[in-house]
Amino acid sequence: MTVGTWIAGAQGGRQVAGEAGSLWFDEGGGRSVRLMAGVGRRPQASIRSLGLSVYLPTLLFAIGQGAVIPIVVLAAKDLGATAAVAGLIAAMRGIGVLSFDVPAGWLVGRFGEKRAMVAGTLIVAASLAGSALSPSPLVFGVFTLVMGWGWSVWLLARLTYVTDVMPIHQRGRALSALGGINRVGHFIGPLLFAVTEPWLDLDGAYYIHFATVLAATVLLWVLIRDGELGEVQHQSINLFGVVKEHRAVFLTAGVGTMAIQTLRASRQILLPLWADSVGLGAAEVGLIFSISLGMEMVLFMPAGAVMDRFGRKKVAIPCLALMAVGMAILPLTGAFWSISAVGLVMGLGNGLGSGINMTLGADFSPEVGRAQFLGAWRLCGDLGTAGGPLLLAGMTAALTLGGAAIVMGGIGAAGAVMILLRVPETLKRGEGGARAPGAGG
Repeated sequence: MTVGTWIAGAQGGRQVAGEAGSLWFDEGGGRSVRLMAGVGRRPQASIRSLGLSVYLPTLLFAIGQGAVIPIVVLAAKDLGATAAVAGLIAAMRGIGVLSFDVPAGWLVGRFGEKRAMVAGTLIVAASLAGSALSPSPLVFGVFTLVMGWGWSVWLLARLTYVTDVMPIHQRGRALSALGGINRVGHFIGPLLFAVTEPWLDLDGAYYIHFATVLAATVLLWVLIRDGELGEVQHQSINLFGVVKEHRAVFLTAGVGTMAIQTLRASRQILLPLWADSVGLGAAEVGLIFSISLGMEMVLFMPAGAVMDRFGRKKVAIPCLALMAVGMAILPLTGAFWSISAVGLVMGLGNGLGSGINMTLGADFSPEVGRAQFLGAWRLCGDLGTAGGPLLLAGMTAALTLGGAAIVMGGIGAAGAVMILLRVPETLKRGEGGARAPGAGG
């Protein structure tokens, strides 16, 4: 089955007759797929209606993340870890997220988004309490891993819910807003920790995240009604069957999203390393990052509008191309202002891509097996997030830091070409708004 045919079947096939109480869709070629028994599609929402039930919990969660992420290494060293062990413990958070993407898909599909989101926040809360009370680096590392598991469940359940309730012509704005709110939270979190650190020391970051997680849990439990979520049962959905059925999507769009995440993760390491190599101080490096982050934060709403009006590829390709150009020309810089200009170019690309990976995953996801599909989709992106810094380190060792920057730029260019030539546009204009290509109607 081609990618275009798959989208048509999964998102807009023709309803056909079936047994009583069942909903079937005709994929074409004599093939029909049973979507669900006795359950209709859930009501669609507006972006504004997600404000308290999704966006505010997301902001709270992101503030806590922003407070904790920068101090994990320092907390590990305070417990007696060496620099190498502290770096490994910091990596456990990402390993936890990566290793739990697929199990999280099963949990969301089995128990529904509301229960999964609440469970994810409670797992994070327990891991935060354990981290703050850890007596040794080993125990601290275990709780950091568990924290990653909770984050994985929360992120996937949130994505699945927004995908389900938002019509396709509003998904870009809805999901780019999620990406932008994450960025705002990650900006506020370190500032809030800086205010509390004189009284609470490093543990203050965990107290902040614990408080924001509990507040997010209360909001989710109170504001999302039980009848809205978890009605569609997916007990019989086989993950490997879902991946096999949609392997063309993972081998094209999935590779593209992996390239985006590879560049995003590498940028966070490459910029400070290059600035340090030309003699800039920590304060100047921090300012460069602030300038780049500021560019990202002002672009997330325009990025969503472009996705919903002109298409997803109109955002994905410039996102990769601009980050690739920034990395490729970074070795030509040698002063604060030139590196800041490159940081702005990378921030422009990353800001334009706010929410693009989530939106593509949402568009490609099937009605049946959506949570399982999105779990595998998030795994693609997280492989890029985890693999980008490793690849950068390997290329730096084999070549030079400047050579590694050029290689990373080449990966971005290749990803842009992949999306341009092999990935179908998932937003089509038609009567009544946008629709998936090939959708019936």
